[in-house]
Amino acid sequence: MASVYLQTTIANSGDKEIQVVTEILSPEGKVVARKDDTRKINHGKPFEQNFIVENPALWSPESPSLYLATSRIYVDGNLTDEYTTRFGIRSIEIIPDKGFYLNGKHRKFQGVCNHHDLGPLGAAINVAALRRQLVLLKDMGCDAIRTAHSMPAPELVALCDEMGFMMMIEPFDEWDIAKCANGYHRYFDEWAEKDMVNMLHNYRNNACVVMWSIGNEVPTQCSPDGYRVASFLQDICFREDPTRPVTCGMDQVSCVLSNGFAAMIQVPGFNYRAHRYTEAYEKLPQNIVLGSETSSTVSSRGIYKFPVEKRADALYDDHQSSSYDLEYCEWSNVPDDDFALADDYEWTIGQFVWTGFDYLGEPSPYDTDAWPNHSSLFGIIDLASLPKDRYYLYRSLWNKEANTLHVLPHWNWPGREGEVTPVFVYTNYPSAELFINGKSYGRKSKSNESLQHRYRLMWMDAVYEPGEVKVVAYNNQGEAVEEKIVRTAGKPHHIELVADRKDLAADGKDLAYITVRIVDKDGNLCPDDNRLVQFSVKGKGAYKAAANGDPTCLDLFHLPRMHAFSGQLTAIVQAGETNGEIIFEAKAPGVQSGKITLFTR
Repeated sequence: MASVYLQTTIANSGDKEIQVVTEILSPEGKVVARKDDTRKINHGKPFEQNFIVENPALWSPESPSLYLATSRIYVDGNLTDEYTTRFGIRSIEIIPDKGFYLNGKHRKFQGVCNHHDLGPLGAAINVAALRRQLVLLKDMGCDAIRTAHSMPAPELVALCDEMGFMMMIEPFDEWDIAKCANGYHRYFDEWAEKDMVNMLHNYRNNACVVMWSIGNEVPTQCSPDGYRVASFLQDICFREDPTRPVTCGMDQVSCVLSNGFAAMIQVPGFNYRAHRYTEAYEKLPQNIVLGSETSSTVSSRGIYKFPVEKRADALYDDHQSSSYDLEYCEWSNVPDDDFALADDYEWTIGQFVWTGFDYLGEPSPYDTDAWPNHSSLFGIIDLASLPKDRYYLYRSLWNKEANTLHVLPHWNWPGREGEVTPVFVYTNYPSAELFINGKSYGRKSKSNESLQHRYRLMWMDAVYEPGEVKVVAYNNQGEAVEEKIVRTAGKPHHIELVADRKDLAADGKDLAYITVRIVDKDGNLCPDDNRLVQFSVKGKGAYKAAANGDPTCLDLFHLPRMHAFSGQLTAIVQAGETNGEIIFEAKAPGVQSGKITLFTR
């Protein structure tokens, strides 16, 4: 059974007796508890009610069960107000040396950090766009979101409640010491507590919120008195919501280990510095380490660089990064490092990868000579909401409900005939065999030879010749269970359109994401085709925006045309307010056009 403690704040009650009738409804809509209480408000204190819910359906990412508490306020027998609160029933526990427990079960955060923008749609919230992001992340096996580094939109938190994502909510990127000239430090003394209290009160009934973060990489962490500010903010969390743990994203490990800052944070959160996790665990009293921001691998979808090697701050004339997923910034690392920490130590409680999606701005590693880069390269999914290869590396470990077999790179390399062109496979299967035009390059198994060999299957000796790459995956019994084929594409022939959904709500807000692919006559993606595509929308909807995921492309999102990037792009169509058909068409010179029909209902 579960105990539910409800506080109802009632204004303007005076000395009158107040009757509060509260019903708790199960996820199926049945009344499972009810209280009818009448009393005078006690010196402005909230009206308190306690309930017992027998055999509760527990909220978790796998089963996001939600209850409703509906309170009706009566004065002199007359109904004067009614308020409904949605909540979940679940338990959170962090045990030193052992880790994080949700509903009594040990688990690691498989999380991502996300900025607030929605790529080509900009910063304004659209629920359909947020839902689209979460659908992609859910399929990857992601189970947690960190709001980096600002308070989230209520619509996002509501969706995480419904779809099953744990949340770390974070309000600040700066405290009392400036990180930038016009930053929050100008308002911190006057507004920090007010903003914290508003955030905590607004989201403390949301089941998805399992942790508060009080800041990200704040300069105050290296101040001799920085711990005082951290304690001030952490204590606000404890005072207003004693049910959830508190963390802080710290990147200056030497500072925070030596000045006591990290020792007083309830859950020490480290941004990168994976090589110092063990040191932090051994020095800190909490005996727990959270990867509050991890990896920051950089890649461009469909772009591959040779030779294939692990490199920090790799720079190229085209301002792209390689999708072999071995390039990172000098302060970060590749995903395999964080996978190993999570797998090898119970006291690491998981990670929040920087980032789930590419976002506008911050085009590292092209920091000093950025033009024409306008978006990041950190995302597991690009600005067009198209998964990069790295998506399938995470999926192969994180999604326990589905099999993953992904092959890279593409196999269109004119001029590389006879040259070594490594083939990588991201899969949950323990082994696989590579064939190029029928010739076997041998069976590879995951091993401890290196961290990359532990999580990836790699044929570093593969030689390019046009034709067919086939990968056959084997289970633990050595049985062939799945295969994947990548073919050299022929001449571009037509435009293929794939909509994420065909039926839209006729509310003037709903969106469909349409993947636009340039393919040969047999439907193989032409991975080096970047032609300009024009769009038209007729019927009960309108063109909204487009993006191609190219961080260097300066095409305007809102105009009905966009260059393909690595053979693909995404166009977004918005529903109208009446029922009917929406006809979307994409045209480009030299290839047959594509047309697709959607419906508003």
